[in-house]
Amino acid sequence: MQYEPIKRSLGRFFAGSLFLRKTLYFLLDLLLLRTWHVKKALRKIARQFPGEASVLDAGSGFGQYTWRMVRMNSRWKFKAIDINKEQIDDCNIFFGKTGLSHRVSFYTCDLTTLNDLDYYDIILSVDVMEHIEEDILVFQNFYKSLKNNGILLISTPSDKGGSDVHGEQEESFIDEHVRDGYSINDITEKLSLAGFRTIEAGYTYGKPGNISWRLSMKYPIEMLNVSYLFFLLLPFYYLILSPVSIILNIFDLCLTHKIGTGLLVTARKQEK
Repeated sequence: MQYEPIKRSLGRFFAGSLFLRKTLYFLLDLLLLRTWHVKKALRKIARQFPGEASVLDAGSGFGQYTWRMVRMNSRWKFKAIDINKEQIDDCNIFFGKTGLSHRVSFYTCDLTTLNDLDYYDIILSVDVMEHIEEDILVFQNFYKSLKNNGILLISTPSDKGGSDVHGEQEESFIDEHVRDGYSINDITEKLSLAGFRTIEAGYTYGKPGNISWRLSMKYPIEMLNVSYLFFLLLPFYYLILSPVSIILNIFDLCLTHKIGTGLLVTARKQEK
């Protein structure tokens, strides 16, 4: 299933107008369960950095997480990077219009070449690592780019049905994924090899979250892969089903999951 063409079309539709872009961020915050879990984790991290801090949004996409973090602390400064130049240019335009360009800058960058030594207090990476073959190299780059006691926060699919893969013969729901997901042991081991300590990993997208994902993401993407004419029906689709997704998201956020199709991982750089 092709996801990137749909993302590009959405980005172009919501680009230009400040109102439309902020509407996009609001809808992503509301409907995407991963944003609920990431925001909860970011609020916990933010309490550890009440003053000035340097933050990297590693794989910034539409810029929705940078937008969220900018409003969490007025003393934080941000660098956001993505391999997609079109999205980077679009984000620079939007954040420039909002008057935040003195605190936020967007750059085109491949994470395998990241080399900002001892620079960041916080690195956020959401739905990125499943797209990168050389993941250990990227984890090493994250480690080198963090200051001592800096924190890395990762959200990525798990191997327990992440990317909608439930067996060896099944293919990823998203064609652009190079891996179907991580096990907790796998990602913990790779982060440890990169040098990280105090690694915490937990499942997201339990049973309620998995249902919500199907309603809010899988079924709409399947429809749009058939025809972009379904864009015309999406407002009515979400108007009917979004209350159900929101209730399911609340349950998923509040519950502790023994298993889930997503992983939320925090790791700290602690030099000896």
